[in-house]
Amino acid sequence: MVTLAQTLRAARNNLDVTLAHSALSAAQADVQSADRAPFPVLSGKLGSMDLQNGLGGGSWATKKRVDKSVGVDWTWERGDKRALRTLTAQRAALAAQADLEDTTALQLQAAYAAFFDLLAAQEREQQVAALAHSAAQLSDTATRRVQAGDMSAQEAARTDIEAQRAQADWVSATLERQRAALALGQITGWTVPADTLSAHPDWPVTAPVPSTLPDPTALALLRPDVRAAQARVQAAQAALDSASALKRADVTWGASIDHFPGTSTRQLELRMQMPLQWGYDHRGEVGRAQAQLTQAQDLYEKVLRAASAEMQRLQLEGVASAARANRYHTDILPRARSVAAGAELAYRHGALSLSDLLDARRTLRATLIEAFAARADAAKAAGAWQLRVQPETFLSSLSSTESSQ
Repeated sequence: MVTLAQTLRAARNNLDVTLAHSALSAAQADVQSADRAPFPVLSGKLGSMDLQNGLGGGSWATKKRVDKSVGVDWTWERGDKRALRTLTAQRAALAAQADLEDTTALQLQAAYAAFFDLLAAQEREQQVAALAHSAAQLSDTATRRVQAGDMSAQEAARTDIEAQRAQADWVSATLERQRAALALGQITGWTVPADTLSAHPDWPVTAPVPSTLPDPTALALLRPDVRAAQARVQAAQAALDSASALKRADVTWGASIDHFPGTSTRQLELRMQMPLQWGYDHRGEVGRAQAQLTQAQDLYEKVLRAASAEMQRLQLEGVASAARANRYHTDILPRARSVAAGAELAYRHGALSLSDLLDARRTLRATLIEAFAARADAAKAAGAWQLRVQPETFLSSLSSTESSQ
């Protein structure tokens, strides 16, 4: 039997979150790769070897007539290319960090919903099993009354049909509970068989969703998916600046020491190289970077709108589902139980027909299923709101509640 806090802890470390962690590590490694200058290049050369007259005798290092040189070349990146390259990688890493937070939030929401689906399925299975047992008892009583000549065979057949239907409903409820257990196990990574995985029966108390939402856009701006899209816009801007910096050609400086016996053993060579970019201003690279920036800006606007609409939807669903669950809990379900109990009593005293009794039982069964669904929907809506608005506070409160129990 697992608690809600255990479920959420498992969801924070499932495979989807692990993959997001790996993506963040890769993005952070890209920052280290980008933040470095070009390596100096060490070169060696043997030249001016006279193959017609020979190289002469003696050591290759000091006597033979061979021009030997050792040099170093280093490229000077102009236009702040290194800083812009690093900035692009840093902002991409910020986006990966926000992606990790968003993935974690989504997995927590999925685990939260799956937990309450399982909890509601468990209670529904228990109640449907009790109704099936009651229907079976009524069928057995009807059979005995037929044998005693106190009931017609037709009415006994109706009670038997109702008992079989109740039994089929119980089988369906058991299947739904097993499906809910499998879904919870998939999200959390638990390999517990569906028949043995069960949720703790205590429904946690969740703070109500506010009835008004003053500024959904302000709430949306705090969400990690919006912050990830914003960081990608900043990374695309830095990439555009980096592409524009290609217009400033890099310069390669070099120096080498030459050794040529018979001429000089200490000759110095200084050199400078730079590409001749005449007629090309890197408009292809700049154009692509500009298009990617526009794409990132459009994506940010799309994510922001979707996040704002989702915050409004979560708020509306939270308020409506809480009102619906409260009505079932305080009014509809108690009345359905009262009507069913009254029908049972009246039928035993011969004051109610079998048809009316079966109708009352069907109403109670349908009301129970709807009440469990309403309670689960309210819990899921409240949890989804809290996990989007103040996830850390909400998770801390759940952990504290579990520790105190």
